[in-house]
Amino acid sequence: MAIVTIVGRPNVGKSSLFNRIIGRRHAIVDDQPGVTRDRIYSETEWKGKKFYVVDTGGVSGQDADFDSSIYEQVKCAVEESDVLLLVLDTKAGVTPLDEEIALQMRKTRKPIIVVGNKVDDTVHEDRLNELYALGFDHVIGVSAEHGRNIDELMDKIWDFLPDEADQQEKEANDDVISLALVGRPNVGKSSLLNYLCKEKRSLVSDIPGTTRDSIDTLVEINGVSFRIIDTAGLRRKSRVDSRVEFYSTVRTFQAVDRCDVAVIMMEDSAICTDQDKKIANHVIERGKGLILVVNKWDKMPKDHKIGDRVIKKIREEMAFCDFAPILFTSVKTGRGISKLPDLVLKVKENRGRTLSDDKLFALLHDVLAFERLPSSSKGKRLEIRKCKQIGINPPKFCFFVNDPTIVNQSFTRYIVRILRKMDDFEGTPIRIAWNKG
Repeated sequence: MAIVTIVGRPNVGKSSLFNRIIGRRHAIVDDQPGVTRDRIYSETEWKGKKFYVVDTGGVSGQDADFDSSIYEQVKCAVEESDVLLLVLDTKAGVTPLDEEIALQMRKTRKPIIVVGNKVDDTVHEDRLNELYALGFDHVIGVSAEHGRNIDELMDKIWDFLPDEADQQEKEANDDVISLALVGRPNVGKSSLLNYLCKEKRSLVSDIPGTTRDSIDTLVEINGVSFRIIDTAGLRRKSRVDSRVEFYSTVRTFQAVDRCDVAVIMMEDSAICTDQDKKIANHVIERGKGLILVVNKWDKMPKDHKIGDRVIKKIREEMAFCDFAPILFTSVKTGRGISKLPDLVLKVKENRGRTLSDDKLFALLHDVLAFERLPSSSKGKRLEIRKCKQIGINPPKFCFFVNDPTIVNQSFTRYIVRILRKMDDFEGTPIRIAWNKG
């Protein structure tokens, strides 16, 4: 998905505009001094196009290194965004700081929409002409607080959003397995990509991905074509602060959205971090295949029990993805890497697995044999009448019952455990739906 970034000086209404665009109020997690607010983002949709919208922190002229602060924030937004919204306070008019921000933004070829905020009446609407002096073609007056002209702004954003539908359909219909290498910086994502390409010596081509600044590498391994989406290196574009790390997270989510299987790379010195868990949750939410790779295994002590301890730690701290296989690798020595392509292929197949009618009947039989079927507070017992598989990628099963509101999460997890014992669903999430019928 594309990224739309809101840029501007403090107190021009960026957060209000952000909340208005996403359609709800987004809580500020931490507003303490020194804690950047440019991590606030959300996914939204307008007329069939989904995109990420980013609320950056205000560019302030109070920094000691004033010019550098302006330049680096705008540069970061420009590099990582597909559409830029420059927000100004129409009541206050154009300030020198607004002009400085506009000067930096004018150097890019990215689509820029000047948003004159706080246009609450016709008096302030007349002042919109002043904003054209900044030299941009697209100027829209809005009131983020009252919702005025927000639809017009969204339509203009929509015009600039890339149409990814054709590319996604093309990728979905080809015979190439899309693999996303994701994880924290410096865990070996690029090294793994280079190793795979070098070892097999069958690199087909490097093509620009639908996500700007990422590269899709097509490589054939053992007769199977893989499209490897590499998100590594994003942090090196700037050494300013956590701003780029935030954009890296968004790019990671975009890579996951496009892949069949996501490989989360970790290293034993720092496994199961909050970022690892955040990425894994996104993979599951999107219904993608998941593999956990613990890299840099050559640096581990020669203790045959250490692998068991690492697996135990991962299973305990990331229990929500206990279906994901764990692979130990070393890009330096090549250990374990030869197993990865076959494992990816297996997870891809499991994600598209379909159960036969006989297995569905056996599933229903096992579920009905459960002695503690859920019941309501008034004693109404759950009755399961039939089940059917209604989707793949990931596998999705629907149970028709007398009252879906009786079902609880614990029972749903029980159903998933039965399914995983019944067939090979390693590496793929499983969806369960409950319908009245």
